Amino acid sequence: MKILALEREISQQSADYQPYLKAEAASVWELYQAGLLREIYFHANEHTAVILLECDDEATARELLDSLPLVKAGLITFDIIPLVPYSGFARLFGTEKP
Repeated sequence: MKILALEREISQQSADYQPYLKAEAASVWELYQAGLLREIYFHANEHTAVILLECDDEATARELLDSLPLVKAGLITFDIIPLVPYSGFARLFGTEKP
C-alpha cells in the first residue's frame, strides 16, 4: 500500500533540531534501502518532509515514522494519508463500477 506522509512541526519555540539531523538522515536512508520509503521531498515553501512509503497498512507506516529521531524527540509528527489507485480512467471506457 502506498502511504503519503506529510511532516508537521510540533509547536516548540526555538527547538534545536541540529543534534538529531545526522541520525535522522541515517534512519531515512535505512528505510529507503529497505524499500519502505520510496520517495522523500521537502515542501518548497515550508521545508517540511513529504514522504511516499510502501508498506502493508497505516499502522505500519505510523510505526516506521515514529522510529525517526526527530519524531522520537517530539519535534515533528506526520499526517498519514493512505492512497489507492485512481479509478477515474474507467469513465473513459464505460467500465465504471457502481
